[in-house]
Amino acid sequence: MSDFDLHQVPSLRRGFRLQWEPVQNCHVLLYPEGMIRLNESAAAIANQIDGQRDVSVIIHNLNTLYPDVPELAEDVVQFMEVASEKFWIELR
Repeated sequence: MSDFDLHQVPSLRRGFRLQWEPVQNCHVLLYPEGMIRLNESAAAIANQIDGQRDVSVIIHNLNTLYPDVPELAEDVVQFMEVASEKFWIELR
């Protein structure tokens, strides 16, 4: 895993909203200029983002929900890095 700080607290950026989109048959991040379709893994991670939990708690929660997923922590960190780079989330 990278040197990512697991004690950072992610939150969706202002104007972004996570919701289930029946027409797309997936979770999406909605924002004023459009929509981002999320795969199941990304949606599971995004559903844990509440602006209160740090990344280590999100990883713990997902490990509890999906105990047989190898490299889950690395997937969460990768999602956080990409989502931060694309300005979907803020990390504090």
